[in-house]
Amino acid sequence: MVTAFLDPQTVDIERLRSLSPQELADFLLSLDPQGLAHLVSRLGQDAVAELVAELDSHDAARLILKLSRAQAADVLEEMPPDDAADVLEELAPQEAETLLTEMEKDRANALKGLLAYPEGTAGSLMTPDCITVRPDLTAAEALAVIRRLAEDAETVHYVYVTDPETQRLLGVLSLYRLVFSRPDTLVRDLMTRDVIKIRADAPQEEAARLVQRHDFVSLPVVDGEDRLLGIITVDDVLDVLQEEFTEDYARLVGTDAEAMARRSPLQAARLRLPWLLVTLGVELAAGFVIARFDEVLKQVILLASFMPIISAISGNVGLQAAAIVVRGLDTGHVTLRGWWAAVRKELATASLMALVIGSILGSIGVAWSGKASFGLVIGAAQVTAMLTAGLMGTLFPLVSKRLGFDPATTAGPFETAFQDVVGFAVFLWLASRLLHFLQ
Repeated sequence: MVTAFLDPQTVDIERLRSLSPQELADFLLSLDPQGLAHLVSRLGQDAVAELVAELDSHDAARLILKLSRAQAADVLEEMPPDDAADVLEELAPQEAETLLTEMEKDRANALKGLLAYPEGTAGSLMTPDCITVRPDLTAAEALAVIRRLAEDAETVHYVYVTDPETQRLLGVLSLYRLVFSRPDTLVRDLMTRDVIKIRADAPQEEAARLVQRHDFVSLPVVDGEDRLLGIITVDDVLDVLQEEFTEDYARLVGTDAEAMARRSPLQAARLRLPWLLVTLGVELAAGFVIARFDEVLKQVILLASFMPIISAISGNVGLQAAAIVVRGLDTGHVTLRGWWAAVRKELATASLMALVIGSILGSIGVAWSGKASFGLVIGAAQVTAMLTAGLMGTLFPLVSKRLGFDPATTAGPFETAFQDVVGFAVFLWLASRLLHFLQ
């Protein structure tokens, strides 16, 4: 590993910044408390804080616990408040409280305010480090304020205009417009009054959708009385989107990301086993369907050779459709009100793919069996199975969402299992009808 060749006595900050987050975590966590303390004292708390902010909050918390209380508090003070709050959330309440008492009072109070918001809300995602100006300042005066506060701000792309007495959000000002305006122009004449904002208690996914939809660099967060509390930056939104994608993908395959990363094998098995048992029950129904058409399979044994192919391809179509709909529901591109548009689009897409795959598989069936009738059965069965899979993959998440369930959870194992039942039934029924007709 790259980190095995690094010497904590001589390594510089640029060398550490060149490492990937995982390599950096491996190196820092491999140090004993004395070596880590020496590295912090040599590089300085601000440099180490920048490095720790790049780590996963779980790894960062493990690292913080290896430092002395004074050094840990200093590093947390230098980190962006939202990142420091994420680290503190990973600690036991008593450990977090101990570190907060070691910090400067203002920074500790700011972190306590962030920790008060429930996980998964916009408030838990925001940072209070943003620049605000009064509406009665001139452009020149506002630029002077920005120069003074820029070093401690998370971003300076947007400047927020607030009432100096109530802290209510009045408008937003782009730095570009401020710089190129006349120096004596008042801020109130430059600001945009119609501000897109989000409540602190709103879901973080809603904040991510707003930033994504409007291409914002940051999004203001307000309370129930429209007072500015902080901002959510685009890097935090990217983390949310990545987290949502990972969770959705994990649920689509019938498990949970937490189980794979942090749980013991026994805990992971207990979490995942119920999904498999439900899937087993539904797949037994598929076995019953196959047994029901036993005579058809005996008549043309070659049909059994094509069943896994048809099942696998149609299953892939269903999972693709489900993944697209689940992600669309998360991002707002698919809505329950517009369900028919999603179904119509997927059926059109599935039809095109089914005609191509069905034609290829039917041709293989003709070449394999030497009978055109057999190829027609296989091709038609593949087309029908793919259309059925695409329809179910689209409808299952929508119905789950409408009934109040997590569409990512139900769209994976349940949709695939039911799809096998319906797919085999359609395939074998169609095969029996076509064979009867062609004989």
